[in-house]
Amino acid sequence: MTIPHSSDLPAVKHHVSVLPDGLHFASNGVDSVLESGLRARVELPSSCRNGTCRECMCRLVSGKVRYRIDWPGLSADEKDEGWFLPCVAIAQSDLLIEQPFAQAR
Repeated sequence: MTIPHSSDLPAVKHHVSVLPDGLHFASNGVDSVLESGLRARVELPSSCRNGTCRECMCRLVSGKVRYRIDWPGLSADEKDEGWFLPCVAIAQSDLLIEQPFAQAR
């Protein structure tokens, strides 16, 4: 089975806004939030990119994501408090996230 490259898929656009600096980028609903940010030259902290190290952990202020993996490296309490891992999260709507260490490149 061949998995299509994200550029071959429909461009479903979700707008991602990053607090507190007001950075913005689009997500296609296929790539992770981290990958979408990097493509738009917005760098979020990251290390493992597989949902285990927690380096990229951000607050999801509003919006909806789904995960590439069944249970990313977050506790149930952390998820309930709005924390998410953008390296394995895919935007399902417009997002407002909080990541004070995000940078435009």
